[in-house]
Amino acid sequence: MNPQKIRLAIVDDHQIVIDGIKSLLENDPDFSIVLCTTLPQEMLEKLSAIPADILLTDIMMPEMNGQELAKKVKQKFPQIKILALSMSGQGTTVNQMICDADISGYILKNTGKKELLEALHKIAKGGIYFSDEIIHELDNFKNVKKENAETHLTAREIEIIGLIEEELSNKEIADTLFISERTVETHRKNIFRKTKTGSVIGLIKYAYEHKLIRKKLQ
Repeated sequence: MNPQKIRLAIVDDHQIVIDGIKSLLENDPDFSIVLCTTLPQEMLEKLSAIPADILLTDIMMPEMNGQELAKKVKQKFPQIKILALSMSGQGTTVNQMICDADISGYILKNTGKKELLEALHKIAKGGIYFSDEIIHELDNFKNVKKENAETHLTAREIEIIGLIEEELSNKEIADTLFISERTVETHRKNIFRKTKTGSVIGLIKYAYEHKLIRKKLQ
């Protein structure tokens, strides 16, 4: 193996994704794929024996997700640069990975060979690479975070919004939180005032848009 080649490790719980990346890079003179696995824990263990320069990791994986793996890899192998791969790039997830694991890049799985190579080369040289879609998501996340800070919703108020979304009455919310019904009514008035919404539907829409609550899977 050419010692000058950039050593890549790939982890994704779908073998077909790993095979696809390997086929894209197998004839590239600049890269050598030294380690592949569908199991995050196995990747963490094998990196001790098989050095890598860049780790390409999926985000949504069972048992240990990409965020957890990236954080542990950065703690144990700080010299390894991390490129996250995902079907989607929620701003909250990307921001957390930047803060927790100091990732060097994040791209979507629908990217083409040209962008993948651009990302890998830039990261190998010590730079960072975030696809346009991810930068857009990060911008949205920062804007929402700023708006939430300006709204000054308390943790209790956000908790009550979640219970309103579950269609609980004031009495049921009061019983759940062990507070009086009058206190719930006061919180509701403050919530509507702060969010500038005039109905439950408007409030829930605001909560979804500002990531205060998550939409439930059907």
